[in-house]
Amino acid sequence: MAITVQCDIVTAEQEIFSGSVETLVAAGSYGDLGIYPGHAPLLTTLQPGPVRVIKQNGEEEIIFVSGGFLEVQPHRVTVLADTAVRANDLDEAAALEAKKHAQDLLDQQNYYDGQGFIGRKSLGVKSAKELDGASVCIQTGTTTELNLADFFRVNNISYEPVPIETNEEARVAYLAERCDVYTTDASGLAATKTTFENADDHMVFPEIISKEPLGPLVRQGDDQWADIARWTLNALINAEEYGVTQANVGQMMNGTDNPEVNRMLGNEGSLGSMLGLDKDWAVNVIKAVGNYGEIFDRFLGPNTALALERGQNALYTQGGLLYAPPMR
Repeated sequence: MAITVQCDIVTAEQEIFSGSVETLVAAGSYGDLGIYPGHAPLLTTLQPGPVRVIKQNGEEEIIFVSGGFLEVQPHRVTVLADTAVRANDLDEAAALEAKKHAQDLLDQQNYYDGQGFIGRKSLGVKSAKELDGASVCIQTGTTTELNLADFFRVNNISYEPVPIETNEEARVAYLAERCDVYTTDASGLAATKTTFENADDHMVFPEIISKEPLGPLVRQGDDQWADIARWTLNALINAEEYGVTQANVGQMMNGTDNPEVNRMLGNEGSLGSMLGLDKDWAVNVIKAVGNYGEIFDRFLGPNTALALERGQNALYTQGGLLYAPPMR
């Protein structure tokens, strides 16, 4: 008889599944996870998508979740989903429409991330391409592991994997010098570095070995809120491009020679009313937080603990990937 573990998949409204399973596969915050009986304790967020359950008799059931949390204990696996539906209950046409709707919402990114490496400066290397023979702390069973293998293969260098289960375990293992370097998304590495006692003794290498674009996501069916989120991001990006800042927006809202700026700040056009907002909605946003560049510099930039450069997150006019459509 196969070894099993109790699995419960629930939402705030109902229990979707409860029973003994041999395996559960789901998309966690750092990639796909395969949970088997005896798995180490784990708590992680879940990405929207399918959760595959292999039952005791080998039968597979797929349950789609919109996000939530996965908790693994020695004898129980619990999925607490925002919403969940069995694959057999889905209407195929409706599912395809929902997928298209989600893709439309994700068409615009507000941060371009990617997998990177952090290592000790005492290694004496300045590039991940110089890590031949290094030991690498890596979360197993994830796309991060696959990206790592591809990078070393393409560069014809070798590495020694040090398997770990969670981001916290990787941080502890790295600080205990169980591995030379640690790999995950570069923004996460920068954040982790700020927790080190001697942060200046470590460096995030310049190489980005995967594409991990991030964008705003809202609840399906709330189209007005989706439009507000999308156009707020557009306004923040356009404000930086046209030189509208937290300091000068109060003056520029009275009118400029640029019709694009006038439409954004409510002097021309009717974008505010189309969104169900006041005409000066973008003025209020920029007064509160500044433009995209000001927000980046305040929370992520070179003068913060994260010390991240703009890189791909610079405006397209400055060699980056960010741009927004006209405010009309």
